[in-house]
Formats: sequence, structure tokens, C-alpha cells
Amino acid sequence: MTGLLVRLFVKDADNTADPAVRGRYARLAGVTGIVLNLLLFAGKLTAGLLAASVAVIADAFNNVSDAGSSVITLIGFRLAGKHEDKGHPMGHGRLEYVSAFIVDMLIILVGAELLKSSFDKILHPSLPEVSVLTLCLLGAAVLVKLWLFFFYRKIGKTIDSAAIKATASDSISDAVATSLVLVSALIARFAEVGIDGWAGLLVAGFILFTGIRAAKETIDLLLGAPPDPAFIEEIREYVKNYPEVVGIHDLMVHDYGPGRKFISFHAEVPSDSDINYAHDVIDCIERDMHEKFGCIVTIHLDPIVTGNREVDEMRALAEEAAKEVDPAFTIHDFRMTSGGKHTNLIFDLCIPADCKREDEEAAKEVAERISRKNPNCFAVIHPEHPFV
Repeated sequence: MTGLLVRLFVKDADNTADPAVRGRYARLAGVTGIVLNLLLFAGKLTAGLLAASVAVIADAFNNVSDAGSSVITLIGFRLAGKHEDKGHPMGHGRLEYVSAFIVDMLIILVGAELLKSSFDKILHPSLPEVSVLTLCLLGAAVLVKLWLFFFYRKIGKTIDSAAIKATASDSISDAVATSLVLVSALIARFAEVGIDGWAGLLVAGFILFTGIRAAKETIDLLLGAPPDPAFIEEIREYVKNYPEVVGIHDLMVHDYGPGRKFISFHAEVPSDSDINYAHDVIDCIERDMHEKFGCIVTIHLDPIVTGNREVDEMRALAEEAAKEVDPAFTIHDFRMTSGGKHTNLIFDLCIPADCKREDEEAAKEVAERISRKNPNCFAVIHPEHPFV
């Protein structure tokens, strides 16, 4: 069914890197969600009023919030697709994340209201009058929400959309929540036991959990979440195809919204390379990576000494000392200078963000180990943290 809808309403569906195509996918997801959720709201509200069930009525209004979420997602995609302008040179892509955050807040608000009404029902219990129509409507709602989950999940993965992926998670939570309401309705009809308020409480818990989890993920994207490790590894492997580059470090990925990523890193090249040739290689890598990954790439050229036995030995000594302090430590930008009576080993020490040591303390420990290994060496260390 999803494939058929995509073929009918998404022109050039395979070209997901095109913002216009992503917009068509978003419109399909949004309109489908609005229509189905409004139909579910009408059916559940009717059933809930007839049965005087707070759980069914609350579940109905949850569908209204879902329809509203779809509207906000549509607006967010339209705004996010705007071209760069003078005030926003990086584009408007992060508006998609903002719209996702608004949706998350609506989900949490609905959960909080449902929590309140469920407590009231527990304090003042009454047995709902559940009809066959109510049971049929709830069963159909579960099936519709399950289909929406798979529908949103496929589209979210296809265009890598945080907003639509969040909507998919909301749909599966709604399916579970409505299933709980259905179970409580069945118990009320056939066992004549009123657990309506408790069922509403569980539904509220699911909704709040979904909203809070989705909000955290969206906030991470807005603050600057680390890129996918698989993407970072793909970048490193790709650069290895250029033999002129010895290694890379200080890799950064700046995310300004889907399709608006900026990559920067330092590329190490032999210091005896022809500077014009090395610069031309770097330019080629930037162009090739832009074509390969669809990102803006900026590379800083770092000359390093290679093929010098003394430098290689001192670099190995520094790396060994760093690993002894912490196996996760790495070094780069290594160079040697003569200090008369001693040799200066100058390098950057890369310290993981979750390291318990203070930067200066870690650098001091590495420097002391180097001095113990070779008293003629003096380490000049600049501590830093990775950005990926």
C-alpha cells in the first residue's frame, strides 16, 4: 500500500537527495496522517461518548493531537525547504527539527491531560457501557495505527527525516495505547469490571514516555548530536583511496538539517610534497566528497615528516606514552625541534569527551611518561577533544 501511494503521489521518488522530492514525501505522509487521524478521532469520540468511557475519549483526542502534529510537520518541511538567504546562509533545514520538537511537546501535553482525567476516573469510578460498535471501532483503530507505523517508518527511513521517524514511534505507541483501551472495554463488557481509569493511566504513561523520548532525540539534533559512527568510518575509508594523504584528524560534521551537512578535517600529507600538487589533491578530494556524500567539504592541509627514522621513533614513543596513560588517547600533528640540550616533541593529544581526567592533568601525565622513557625529550602537548 505504501509503495502504491509513493508511486501515485511522489514524482521522481528515487531521487531522495532532492529537497523537492523530500517535500513530496513529507506532504504524502502529512496528508495521510491528517485524514486517517481525523477519521479515527470522529469514530472514537462517538464510541467514547456512547460508552461514557474516559479512556476511549482520551484516546480520541490523542488522534486529534496526531492530526495537528501532521499539520505542523507539513509546515516545518515547507519552511525547511526554503533556499538560503542573507539572514540564514546555512539554509533553513533545522526548522524540520523545530517542527519535530513542537510535535513532541504536543504529545507530552496530551499525555499530561490524559493523566489528569484518568486520575479523576480512578477516584470516581463508573462502569462504561461498551457496545459492539465501540469494540469494532477500537479494533479497527489498532489496525490503522499499526499500518501508519509501518507507513511512517518506511518514509522516515527513505528520506532520513527525524520528524517522520518520531511520528512513526508515536503511531506504534498509539497502537499499544488503543489496545489497552480495547482490553479495558472488553473487560467492562464481559466481566463487568471497571478498569477504565487505570487503562487511561497506562495510555497516558505510553504517550508521555513517547513524547519525552522523542523530545530528547530532537533536542540532541538541535544542540548538535554526534554523527553516525558508520558515516564517519565511511569518510575515513573514502579518504584512504587517495595515496597522497597519510591520515586525517580533527574531523567535524556540522548538521544544519537534512541534506545540509558540512564536513571539515585536517589531511596529513608528506612535508616534502610539492605544495601545488598537494593543494590540487586536496581540492579534488573536496569536490569528489561533495559529489559522493552531498556535503560541503573543507580540508586543511597538514604537512608531516615521513620516512625519517628518528622522527618515526619519537612519534612511536609519544604514542606509546599516551596509550599507557589511557588506551583511548591518540596523538596527531607531531613534530620535533631541537632545544639544544634536549629535543622538543610537539603534538596534539586527543582526549575522549568522557575521560575523567582534566585536560592539563592528562597532558602532564603523558609528558612525564615521555621524560621517563627518554630523559632527553621534552613534550609540548596541546590537549583537545574530538568532535565526532
